[in-house]
Amino acid sequence: MQKSRTDLAAILEVDSIGGDLFRGNNPNVSNERVFGGQVVGQAMFAACRTVEARLPHSLHCYFIHTGDPQVSLIYKVERLRDGKSYSTRRVTAMQHGNPISSIMVSFHKREEGTFDHQDKMPEVPGPEHFTVKELSKKAIYPRLPEIVRRYYEPDRPVELRPVEIERYVGQKIEGGRLHMWMKAATKLPDDPALHICALAYASDLSLLDAVMARYGRTLFDGRILSGSLDHAMWFHRPFRADDWLLYAKESPSAQSGRGFTRGLIFGRDGTLVASVAQEGSVRERR
Repeated sequence: MQKSRTDLAAILEVDSIGGDLFRGNNPNVSNERVFGGQVVGQAMFAACRTVEARLPHSLHCYFIHTGDPQVSLIYKVERLRDGKSYSTRRVTAMQHGNPISSIMVSFHKREEGTFDHQDKMPEVPGPEHFTVKELSKKAIYPRLPEIVRRYYEPDRPVELRPVEIERYVGQKIEGGRLHMWMKAATKLPDDPALHICALAYASDLSLLDAVMARYGRTLFDGRILSGSLDHAMWFHRPFRADDWLLYAKESPSAQSGRGFTRGLIFGRDGTLVASVAQEGSVRERR
């Protein structure tokens, strides 16, 4: 029996439990740890519930402790500022009474600006070139790791279609630049705040894998220990998270057991919709 697609909106939903406290649930209690993108997305959604007529334009998150997937998350929202144009919220994600993440979210009242420019979208084939049907025609398809094949299974909340598929069988990427098409697997409601939270969730998917691109390796080979330390994101222009978006990723630096990554996210029409930066612990098992 074919599995049904997972509703990303349901994953991001948080319940008010009084004041500025919210509860978020974990969809996969069998996982070893809570996915960082889930914590960021739910925290942002909680913050959005305390702001009117403004949308998030940036977030900055520190991951303090690994989340327990068998325990609900409590999000404490603090209203730091409500100015004429900007609002600021601090959200603490907690389990067992202790903080596991601290997230700052800034909101902006929409306005017309004098300056408007953006980087050009990379020229890569569209997502239709990376379906399972198209990939199955490639000689490397039988050699792809099982975790990569999982990208195409229908029970994932976000559809992922990596462009540089050969890197999963050892190809080194000169310059370390990677590209991945992604979108929410199900249609989302027409709520701009929800689409922003959905993209924040998706932005944490395999971003640290860009650290490995220069070496012909991936985070999925079992010899690497990795985890996100922090995550920052800026939202530039309107978009829908249930339309195909191109995630262009790179890692300018890795040293001392840490890898730094950054990414630009484009709509299919070339619009730059968001930017991301993340540093993580990336170590080889010894």
